Amino acid sequence: MTWDDVVAIATALPEVEVSTSYRTPALRVRGKGFARLRTEAEGGLMLVCGLDEKEALLGSGDPAFFTTPHYDGYGSILVDLTTVEPAQLADLVEEAWRRKAPARLVRDRDGQAR
Repeated sequence: MTWDDVVAIATALPEVEVSTSYRTPALRVRGKGFARLRTEAEGGLMLVCGLDEKEALLGSGDPAFFTTPHYDGYGSILVDLTTVEPAQLADLVEEAWRRKAPARLVRDRDGQAR
């Protein structure tokens, strides 16, 4: 998977805009960031998630998921795009979007999905 794949997944969701954060590519919904491609030296894609979900992903032993001390205590997971399964990445991107999107957008999305 690549950043372009992440953008394709995310821009299928309502009101997603491609932006920057800390001078790296990022995704936002209504101005709120939910994904950021870290620098090549840092590695990985940062996605917003719940602390319980972060713990479960890290505990799964899947090498696609990792963290750094910088993200300790924060609802963010780091994803290795070279090893993550496409379907799981799509789910995680949508979940990150849901955490930052206004409730009306989420309700509208859920209504369309039926």
